[in-house]
Amino acid sequence: MTHRITLIPGDGIGPEVTEAAVRVLEATGLKFEWESHQAGAEAFAKYREYIPQELLQSIERTHVALKGPVTTPVAGGFTSINVELRKRFELYANFRPIRNLPHIPTRYPDVDLIIIRENTEGLYSGIEHEVVPGVVESLKIITAKASTRIARFAFEYARKNQRKKVHAIHKANIMKLSDGLFLRCSRDVAKQYPEITYGEHIVDNTCMQLVMNPYQYDMLLLENLYGDIISDLCAAFVGGLGFVPGANIGDQCAIFEAVHGSAPDIAGKNIANPTAVIRSGLLMLRHIGEFEAALKIRNALEKVYREREKLTRDVGGTAGTREFADHVIEAMESAAVTVANC
Repeated sequence: MTHRITLIPGDGIGPEVTEAAVRVLEATGLKFEWESHQAGAEAFAKYREYIPQELLQSIERTHVALKGPVTTPVAGGFTSINVELRKRFELYANFRPIRNLPHIPTRYPDVDLIIIRENTEGLYSGIEHEVVPGVVESLKIITAKASTRIARFAFEYARKNQRKKVHAIHKANIMKLSDGLFLRCSRDVAKQYPEITYGEHIVDNTCMQLVMNPYQYDMLLLENLYGDIISDLCAAFVGGLGFVPGANIGDQCAIFEAVHGSAPDIAGKNIANPTAVIRSGLLMLRHIGEFEAALKIRNALEKVYREREKLTRDVGGTAGTREFADHVIEAMESAAVTVANC
C-alpha cells in the first residue's frame, strides 16, 4: 500500500527538518507518495497566494499532511498559515503529547502529559478590527458545539489510551459567559465517562501548579489561546519546542507539524534539530494506522538520544541535521537486523 501525503516543507529551517523526517519515515519500509507544496511568503512570491489552491486541493485529496514551520509576521503582514489551515479544514483538535526523551537535561524527568486544545475559535482565532484609530477590538467566540466536540475528543482519547484524569482549564471566574459555557460543556461530557476523573483549574493557577508539580496532571483540556500558551510552557519540561510534536485533527483531515518556529538565522546551515518533525511524523503514522512503523521510529529515536553519539548541537552534539537523521535510520536498521537474527 502506498500512502499519499501532502508535504508542506515550510520556510527557514523547514525544508531541512522536513527532508530529514521524510527520510526517516521512508526508512520504515512503508511506501509514500509525497505531494509537496509551499505556503507563506515563498508561496506568495510564486503564486500571489499565501496558501495556494494547489495546496488546498492536495489536502482535500490526501486528507493527511506533514508540515514544517512557516514564518508568521508579528504585528503585521499575512495572517497565520496555521490558523487559516485549521479553519479551512475544521481541524478542531490540537493534540500535543509532552514526553521526555532520554538524557535531555530537564528539571522534570518522566513527564507524561497530553495537551488537548480547541483549535477553531476563541481569542486565538484572530477575529479583530479597528473601531476607531487607536482602538481595536478582538472577539472571543465560544460555542457549545465546539466546546462539546473538543471535550468529547479529549475523553474519547483518555478512554482509548487508559488515561486517568482530564482537567478543564479556564478563566470562568472572570469570563463567566464564554469560559462558563466551555466548562458547562466539559462537565456534561465528563458525566458520560465515569471511569475518568474530571477536574477544573483556573488557567493562571494551572501555570503555577505545572511549574511546581507537573506530575499532578494527566490530560489538560483547554480553549484555543490557553492551549497555545500552556502547551509551550509544558514543552519546557522536556527540553523545549524542538522536541515536541503536534497534530491538528478534524473529522476529515489531519495536519501534523513541528510546533517550533522557522529559525531563519540558522536556515541552510545543516544544524537544525529535526526531532520535533520526526516525532510529528510518528504521530502521523499512528493516525493512518501504521503502528509498527511508528514504534520503530520511537525506539530508534530513543536509542539515538540514549547513546548520545550523534546528537545535534542544541543538545551538546556535533551532528548536522542530515547526520542525525542518518543515525536514526541506522538505529532502525540495526534493530531490524537484531530481530531477524533472533
